[in-house]
Amino acid sequence: MTRYRQTGLATVEFALVAFVLFMLIFAVIEFSRGFFVVSALDEATRRGARMAVVCPINDPAIFQAAAFGNTLIPDLDATDISVEYLDDSGGVVGNPADPAGFRLIRYVRVRVVGYQHQMMIPLASALAPFTMPEFATVLPRESLGVPRTGVITPC
Repeated sequence: MTRYRQTGLATVEFALVAFVLFMLIFAVIEFSRGFFVVSALDEATRRGARMAVVCPINDPAIFQAAAFGNTLIPDLDATDISVEYLDDSGGVVGNPADPAGFRLIRYVRVRVVGYQHQMMIPLASALAPFTMPEFATVLPRESLGVPRTGVITPC
């Protein structure tokens, strides 16, 4: 008689265990995605800074290179990327395009600020996006798009 009363017990136990197991699997996947996004944002600042030291001031190619052409991180765009031209003391040069300001530039800093990472975990995707910390790369200036001789090639 007790055998017939427990016919659906294995199904219920499997449903409970499977729910926990799948949540753990999705959590591991999302944790891995988070590490990937952190690494990609760090690389975005490096790529943007590398382009900024050799391209003309505020060239759109800088933002395109830093955002990976919107292919690697689809939500990353130019509004999340900041390019700053710095003087010897690390202060931001007010007008870097002006000849006087251009001569003051010694470093270029590219930052990714305010990027929102959306989680994809089931039942947690309704949560607000996670704001990533600021990423920055500073490199010493190079040509800034001005060749010593010849004609400049676009970035």
